[in-house]
Amino acid sequence: MEKAFWLSYDLGVKGDYTGLYEWLDNVGAKECGDNLAFFLYEINKDDDIRKKIKEDIQSKVNIEKRDRIYLVYREPDGTRVRGTFIFGRRKASPWEGFGDKTVEIDG
Repeated sequence: MEKAFWLSYDLGVKGDYTGLYEWLDNVGAKECGDNLAFFLYEINKDDDIRKKIKEDIQSKVNIEKRDRIYLVYREPDGTRVRGTFIFGRRKASPWEGFGDKTVEIDG
């Protein structure tokens, strides 16, 4: 069955964008803004979604240590939307410290 996915990517300055763009083009992905794509992907009921897409991308894209790719999808049972890094991990948000948060000090 075909399932919907969103892929966010940050390959840095020297990343293999050619390989990633080739993969995205091959799956018929649609551009959704800077570094975000939407695509439909064939998944079998018993597939490990994260593993299958990760292995498929890895077979076409030269992934480096600092590359980050985040996958968003609905759980197979349709109850929850899930997001996970398939390469890399979360880092500090660039907007941290800009909000109106106040810190209360007991004293």
